Amino acid sequence: MRYVLMIFLFALCYSNCFAKTIRVGKNQSYKSITSAIAVSTVGDTVLVDAGLYFEKNLVINKRIVLKGIDHPVLDGEKKYEIISIKADAVVVDGFKIIHSGVSSIVDIAGIKIYNRRDVVIQNNILDDTFFGIYLQNVKNCFIKNNQISAHNSEEQQSGNGIHCWKSDSLQIIANTISGHRDGIYFEFVTHSVIWRNVSFKNIRYGLHFMFSSDDAYISNSFENNGSGVSVMYSHGVKMFNNYFKENWGDAAYGILLKEISDSYIEGNFFEKNTSGIYMEGASRIHMQKNTFKNNGWGMKIQASCMDIVVEKNNFIGNTFDVGTNGSLVLNTFNNNYWDKYDGYDLNKDKIGDIPYRPVSMFSMIVEKNPPAMMLFRSFMTSLLDKTEKVLPSLTPENLKDNFPMMKRLF
Repeated sequence: MRYVLMIFLFALCYSNCFAKTIRVGKNQSYKSITSAIAVSTVGDTVLVDAGLYFEKNLVINKRIVLKGIDHPVLDGEKKYEIISIKADAVVVDGFKIIHSGVSSIVDIAGIKIYNRRDVVIQNNILDDTFFGIYLQNVKNCFIKNNQISAHNSEEQQSGNGIHCWKSDSLQIIANTISGHRDGIYFEFVTHSVIWRNVSFKNIRYGLHFMFSSDDAYISNSFENNGSGVSVMYSHGVKMFNNYFKENWGDAAYGILLKEISDSYIEGNFFEKNTSGIYMEGASRIHMQKNTFKNNGWGMKIQASCMDIVVEKNNFIGNTFDVGTNGSLVLNTFNNNYWDKYDGYDLNKDKIGDIPYRPVSMFSMIVEKNPPAMMLFRSFMTSLLDKTEKVLPSLTPENLKDNFPMMKRLF
């Protein structure tokens, strides 16, 4: 064991002590990045001066640092994948990457990592690429502070901004993504964190989860996308302190939860979405300390959901606070603030003395007959809703908050 350790330390020392910096640029010894990579060895840094480079496809197959000065431009001429990483522990830092090729058969990207680990992609600008940054079967990679944009209007013409497939232990931090099909896409990704990203004006979703479990997304902003976030066929997902705004449309949501279980939604802010949260086939979800403000529906919980705990949330200015499509209720609402609550608090404990029923009769009618929305805010609708609260007939009798808060919680 001692000899193995000595060999490892010698190799590490050799790599670090003899690593060199290779300069690329108009006034440097190497004019092309391709030629500089070819002569580099493990541990070297290829330092690229500002300028415009047509390199076709850069393949990095050894552990090096590729670093740009003042964002040198790599142009794929709308034909090529621009950077292909096929070695562990590569660093790509500080480039502007534009005009990748487009293909309906091969997933061409601005930067693509193939079956590797410990790769760092940071401080890059990617514009007009099919896929932006593509991670294929990777582990422990770090994607930070990149600006990724595209300009297509159809899903078929665009890939995803940050696309992650069959990967583990990723850190996706402080990136800005717009104009892609999905801003960030996870499929079969585990034990990963999405933190402080801004995903806006993407065609489909700001963030899309498929079959990805034990992940967390924290303190991100999803604004004005086709829909905010979709989490499907996953479990153990933590959704904390995110901001969902202006995700409008017939099938638009702040968060769509489909066949998801054992997850947490806490400290999020939902404002001006068609639905703040839409749940279908969800189970064992704990929701607390979220704010739902000025949405069409604060949340829609379909009858296929069970063991959903909704407590200590604020519901403010929503057209409908809660919607559902059935009468069977296997979920719990407690200690939420509802601005539509008109009950009383005789004992002054800051908790309403009578339960609040967040599902209005009119919301049930609209659920089954959407054109009925034309009658919203009519005198007859208000009268029927008040009658329903006294003598429930259409709304689920057990869907109620027994301990509604009298004042906004935070």
